[in-house]
Amino acid sequence: MAEYTIKVRRFQPESGEGPYWEEFGVELDPSLSVLDALLQAKDRDDGSLAVRCSCRAAICGSCGMKINGQSGLGCKTQIGEAQELADKKASVSENRVEGPAPVVIEPMGNMPVVKDLVTDMESTHWTKIRRVTPWLLPHGAPPEREYIVEPESMIDITQSMACIQCGACVSSCLSMEADDQFIGPAALAKAYRFVGDPRDAETVERLTDLADDPHGIYDCTHCFSCVDACPKGVAPMDQIMRLRRKAGEAGVEDPNSGHNHEIAFVKIIEKKGTLDESLLLQESFAPGVMGKL
Repeated sequence: MAEYTIKVRRFQPESGEGPYWEEFGVELDPSLSVLDALLQAKDRDDGSLAVRCSCRAAICGSCGMKINGQSGLGCKTQIGEAQELADKKASVSENRVEGPAPVVIEPMGNMPVVKDLVTDMESTHWTKIRRVTPWLLPHGAPPEREYIVEPESMIDITQSMACIQCGACVSSCLSMEADDQFIGPAALAKAYRFVGDPRDAETVERLTDLADDPHGIYDCTHCFSCVDACPKGVAPMDQIMRLRRKAGEAGVEDPNSGHNHEIAFVKIIEKKGTLDESLLLQESFAPGVMGKL
């Protein structure tokens, strides 16, 4: 057993006051989770501490939160590992203090906070998920039983199928932080799950829709934050790049010049051996500039 201090960002809407920080002392085995630490604090110190959880096995996706500034699952993050990261960050801080640093726990980002660590995932997560039509759209009469498909043809989408809708990628997404209309990494990863499904008959229509939307597949900035945050290895950014690739292969010409930008990137490097950023914008929005040089 070891003693830890957790520093929780709290918000009590009924108080009429803004967010505040509160520290709790807990005693746990280092192998237990940050969620265990929160539940101990809730049980022993303050029953009003609000945290969403269910399976405690990284399956349900309920306990998404930010731990030491990083989005993830409270039940999957060991308190001992969280303490090591907290101490490492504190060691390079200008406000360094003696002794173990507190493990800092906050509600997920890019979402309204309902209470303490509980966020409202409707507007920034579930609305976006519904936006991408997250169900199969086959043509023709349905078969008597299930739609038969070769297992090998489903391998490409198994990664996106692993998503548990925890929202960690949404919480860490820098594009959503700058543009809350961005469809987002979770929804676009879900979109690829159906775009890549051989049973779906609306692939081109899906790709056109996501490419035409100014907040769609070309609004991702390749920051890798969602890849780092995902607890299930979905790598949402990779799924977005797959959507872009399929859109290009399908000949989808988006009005946002996203595909032109990718083509320009390759053309400039092929011709000059390095990226000339002064030409990139011109070639992206006015294709043909390279041919005049």
